[in-house]
Amino acid sequence: MPAADSAVDRLHEAHDRILDQLSQVIVGQREVIEELLISLFSRGHCLLEGVPGLAKTLLVSTLARSLDLSFSRIQFTPDLMPADIIGSDVLEEDKASGTRQPRFLEGPLFAHIVLADEINRTPPKTQAALLEAMQERQVSVGRVRHPLTDPFFVLATQNPIEQEGTYPLPEAQQDRFMFKVFVRYPSFDEEFEIARRTTGLPAAEARPVLSAADIVALQRSVREVPCSDHLLRYALAIVRQTRTGEPGVPDFVSDQLVWGAGPRAVQFLIVGAKARALLQGRSHVAAEDIRALAAPVLRHRIVVGFAAESEGVTPDAIIGRIVETTPAREDELTRDPRFQTIFAS
Repeated sequence: MPAADSAVDRLHEAHDRILDQLSQVIVGQREVIEELLISLFSRGHCLLEGVPGLAKTLLVSTLARSLDLSFSRIQFTPDLMPADIIGSDVLEEDKASGTRQPRFLEGPLFAHIVLADEINRTPPKTQAALLEAMQERQVSVGRVRHPLTDPFFVLATQNPIEQEGTYPLPEAQQDRFMFKVFVRYPSFDEEFEIARRTTGLPAAEARPVLSAADIVALQRSVREVPCSDHLLRYALAIVRQTRTGEPGVPDFVSDQLVWGAGPRAVQFLIVGAKARALLQGRSHVAAEDIRALAAPVLRHRIVVGFAAESEGVTPDAIIGRIVETTPAREDELTRDPRFQTIFAS
């Protein structure tokens, strides 16, 4: 137990120090920052969606500085090739012998934090190269494999309003991202403060508070957080209700969804809940952790039907209704006939 308490203290303290540094540069966006930190300490990746001008790039670069991590920004364009992001072999001449030897020249993927700006602007071949690196945490050039840096954290952005000339990510590729995070407009007070800060003298820059080695150690601590069998069933109950045609699925889900989330959603939901618990200063997972992360984990893993979408039904609305109708108490969940059907299937 003392080791668990130590992990709680270290991550909770790190959370507060990171927020303190980010607040010197970033105004508001507290929910976005929390979800980015949960994803980082869970060894996941994030897909950010928001209109231009909401400081997504500034947020990511400031986060990298506060964590003393290397940062790379890739502006995705229609002519970007896989070698442009991965790197390539070049012939290097040995001046002493006159012979030439191949040497791998690393691309911008070889950084701790990579911002893939407007990922839907680049063709599927380049998207696939990035997503392979995210999954395998290595790249292959010819027959040689090159491991990526550790920690390795990808944040990809999408513009939700301009879709001409884009290559939307297929659902199978979106599934590689732990969270889909919405970056929304600031409130009036936040925008007032943004205007005040950015039209005066330059603000103070964030100072590093954690090293790469610290983050790797904290990521390991997250996996050690206990999660009860009841909360595993609770997470499974939420995810399995998104799968149309399966036993126990609510009628509104069958009517409004055409596709549900796979097992990776459960894995990310549990690991994310463990990270959130530590960041909140707790040594165990609670039902509130799973409820809080249901939307960012599931919103890009479910597909709303055309009829429901035309009526304005959103993935978040369906997820909210599923969470609302799923009992969190163990006795209520296990005694409910509908959930007994789900657990028996």
